[in-house]
Formats: sequence, structure tokens, C-alpha cells
Amino acid sequence: MAKVAILAGSKSDQKTIDDVTSFLKENGVNFDAQVISAHRNRKKLEDYVMNSDADVFIGIAGLSAALPGAIASLTTKPVIGVPLNVQLGGLDSLLSTAQMPPGVPVACVGIDNGKNAAILAMEILALKEPSINQKLENYRKSWSK
Repeated sequence: MAKVAILAGSKSDQKTIDDVTSFLKENGVNFDAQVISAHRNRKKLEDYVMNSDADVFIGIAGLSAALPGAIASLTTKPVIGVPLNVQLGGLDSLLSTAQMPPGVPVACVGIDNGKNAAILAMEILALKEPSINQKLENYRKSWSK
């Protein structure tokens, strides 16, 4: 069972997908990663989100960055948005991800910061899973070495 569902809007987002998945792999967190465009394949996105057993979603998107908000509109589970630097230094994506309407929240990490999205997803999972919390504590301890 995937604990984290990672969705990207385009295959060109692969580097950020890899940033997320490599940190989750290092920490033994099960995930599923897919490329599904909110604009080009809305039905596939709806089917995926509605049928996912993941506890947390990560949406990676640039330009209009509609994907995280589209995911959030389909679930009450936590959604983390990763805005990408595609145009305007990523400011357009950052604002699109962060400025969601009331009732459709998306947590937003920094531009191109897939690793922070993975860490935030693990923090959410750690609320119910002490073993994940321990992995995060160990990771933070490694900073001081």
C-alpha cells in the first residue's frame, strides 16, 4: 500500500519526482508516482485520486500549477504542492499553489523543493506512525554531524 501518492503534471518534472522519491525510498516509505496532467487528462486524475489509498498526496507542477489544487478538490486527505520554476522564476507556480480558495487547502513548499515535500509528507504520516517519526528525528540529528 502506498502511503504517499506523488503526481506530476508532466514528464519534464522527473527531476523533482526523483527528489521526492529518493528521500522516501531512503526512509522506507511506500509511495506511488504517476504523471497525470490536470489539464490534459482530468478523468484519469479523478479516477486515480478517488481510488487511491494513500494517506498524503504530493502534487508537482509548474506554470499554472493547477495539479495540486485539482487533487485537493477531489480529496479531504492532505495535499502538498511543489511549485516548479518553469517561468517567472517559479513565482507564477508558487502563487497558484499557495493561493487556493477557502475549503480547498494545499500545503506549499518552496519552489523546486521536492525533498521538503517528502519530509512534510513523512511528518504527516509520523502523527500515526512512531517509526516514521524516529526516522525524521534521526535525519535531523544528522544535520549536526
